[in-house]
Amino acid sequence: MRHKHIICTLLVALLAVAGAQAQSLKELQAQQKKYAEEIENTGKMIKQTKQNEKATENKINLISQDIRTRKKLINSINQELVELDKEQNRLQNEHTRLESELDSLKRDYANLVQLTHYADLQQSPLLFLLSAKDFNQLVRRLRYMREFAAYRQQQVERIENVKADIQIQSDLIQDNRKEKDNALKTQQRERDQLARNERKQKAMLQDLKKKEKELTAKQRQQQKKIDQLNRQIEQAIAKQVDRKQQLTKEQELIAGGFAANKGRLPWPVEKGFISGHYGKHQHHIYENVTLNNKGIYIQTTAGSDARAVYEGEVTTCMVMGSTYAIIIQHGNYRTVYTGIQSPYVKPGEKVTSKQAIGRIASNPDEDNKTELQFQVWQDRELQNPELWLAQ
Repeated sequence: MRHKHIICTLLVALLAVAGAQAQSLKELQAQQKKYAEEIENTGKMIKQTKQNEKATENKINLISQDIRTRKKLINSINQELVELDKEQNRLQNEHTRLESELDSLKRDYANLVQLTHYADLQQSPLLFLLSAKDFNQLVRRLRYMREFAAYRQQQVERIENVKADIQIQSDLIQDNRKEKDNALKTQQRERDQLARNERKQKAMLQDLKKKEKELTAKQRQQQKKIDQLNRQIEQAIAKQVDRKQQLTKEQELIAGGFAANKGRLPWPVEKGFISGHYGKHQHHIYENVTLNNKGIYIQTTAGSDARAVYEGEVTTCMVMGSTYAIIIQHGNYRTVYTGIQSPYVKPGEKVTSKQAIGRIASNPDEDNKTELQFQVWQDRELQNPELWLAQ
C-alpha cells in the first residue's frame, strides 16, 4: 500500500509540473499572437503612407514601432524555445522511466508465467483442488487460484497500459520537436525582417539628419499649434469645473467606477500604438526639440474610429483647426479625444464604454498619419493616460 501511495504521489506531481509547463508555453504563444497582430497592424499603417522611398518622420515612427514589436516577439520566441527544451527533457525522462517500468513488468510477468508453468507440470489445477485435506483448505485453495489468476490478468493489463503510456509519450516528444522546429523557423524569419527594417530605419534617419535644421523649425511651429489647442481644451475644462455643480448620484457612481478601473480602461482605438508619450521629453529624432505632451498620441490605421473609454456624457464637441475635439464627462473625471475628422456624437449625449464617437482624421501633409490625442483629467488636474489604460 505504501508503494502505491508513493507512485500516486509521484504521478500527481508529474501532472502538476506538466500542467504548469503547458500553461507557461500557452501564455508565451498567446503573447506571440498578440505581437504578430501588432506587427500586422503596423504593416497596414506603413502601406497607407505615401508609396515612395522618401524618408519621413511618420515612416520612421512606424518602422521603429515595427522594430520594437519584432524584438519583443523574438524575445518571446527565445523564452518559448527554453520552455520547449525543458519540456523535451521532461518528456524524455518520463519516456525512459516508462521503458524501465515496462522492462521490470515484463521480467516479473515472465517469472510469474514460469512459476505457473512449473506448478502446472507438477499437478493439474483440478488435482490441486481435489487433494485438499478438508473443505476449508479447498476453499482457501480455490480463493488462492482465483486471486492468482486475477493478479496475472492485472499484470497483463499493467503491461498494456504502460505500453500505451509510452506511445503517448513518444507522440508528445514528436509534437514537441515539430513545435520547436516551427519556433526556430519563425525566429529566423523575424530576425531577418528585423535586420532589414533596422537598415531601412538607419538610412531614413540619415536622410532626415541632412534636413534637420529645416525640419526642427517645422517641428517647433507644430508644437506651438499643439500648445495653443491644448490651452483651448484646458480652458473648456476649467469652465466646466468652475461651475461647481454638485454631482448627481449617477455621476458619483460613474466617477467611482472610472477611478476603480484605473489601469484597466479600454483603449480609445481598437488597434494602435502609442506614438507620443505623456509629459516633457526630448524628440526621438531631433536633438534640439523638446516635446511637452498633455496627453498621449495613439497612431492607428486610416478609417479608424475613436472610442469612449468609459460610460459618460459628452460635454463638448468643438472645432480645433481642421479637426474636432470631444470631451466626455465621467463624474469629476473627463476624457478628451482630439484629431477627430467626423464626430458621431453631440453635447448632452450619453455614451457607453467602447462606443464609437468619431472618425479619426488622416493627415495628407504628414504622410497620411492617422493619430488620436487622448487626455485624462480629474477636475482641473491633468493625468497620465498611460496609467489609466489597460496594458
